[in-house]
Amino acid sequence: MSATTPRTAFVLAGGGSLGAVEVGMLEALVAAGVTADFVVGSSAGALNGAFFAGRPDATGVRALRTIWEGLRARDVFPFSPFGSLLGAIAVRDHLVDSGPLGEILKRHLPYRKLEDARVPVHVVATNVLTGGQVVVSRGPAIPAVLASAAIPGVFPPVKIDGASLFDGGIASNTPIAAAIDLGAERVIVLPTGYSCEMRRPPGSALAMALHGLNLMIARQLVVDIVRFMDHTQIRVVPPLCPLETQPFDFSDAHELIERAAETTREWLRSGGLEHGGVPHELPAHAHEVI
Repeated sequence: MSATTPRTAFVLAGGGSLGAVEVGMLEALVAAGVTADFVVGSSAGALNGAFFAGRPDATGVRALRTIWEGLRARDVFPFSPFGSLLGAIAVRDHLVDSGPLGEILKRHLPYRKLEDARVPVHVVATNVLTGGQVVVSRGPAIPAVLASAAIPGVFPPVKIDGASLFDGGIASNTPIAAAIDLGAERVIVLPTGYSCEMRRPPGSALAMALHGLNLMIARQLVVDIVRFMDHTQIRVVPPLCPLETQPFDFSDAHELIERAAETTREWLRSGGLEHGGVPHELPAHAHEVI
């Protein structure tokens, strides 16, 4: 590897339905010839990262776009009154069956074991008992991704190697440290952002939980950029701003992808890969809503 081509990791954050933003970012990066030596994903970013690692080219990203544009909330969060009741009365530890999400992965993921991806992929989850970060790099891909995306209390934890795992966002939703530990000399972070132009608070428990997680992600990302910027090159693709879409709403996927592709192209044209720091879209802020 030449001195001008640092070992590069794409790091994909979580964000619920705002994960569509990462598809637009990937479109622009791939079109510009930006490649990853390996991929690290957490939560919704684990889904995108796993798909991208299997087909890390324009054709693969187009296929990922098609998946996102066809998703609806009921495909990912198939709530039922009976299931919600069982969760509420402590008969089971979750509200929603992860089977439908697993079926989406089974239909579309082009490999079955993580080590068979065309680009090495590492999935970040959280140990339920210790709260520690767990990086899964080998073994069955679908359980690893489901574990990383298992929002506590919403989806069931997944057992891997004897440990119960759930959402990677609890330990590290934008796992910059994991990428550095894995040998990244340049980390390109793809954040989903958060709903900074929301007109009213989320109207459901799940939407509120997802919005809260996204705010936590953005705050932690800012902290991690500052913490690790002297250790390696960190480049953060700016998230969308202003953004009104709530992280439970999958109906805006096409618009989110289109906007993210355009803003990422502009970021690349303006030399974004040459400049570090915290994008102004990430720190806590709000927009005046009329």
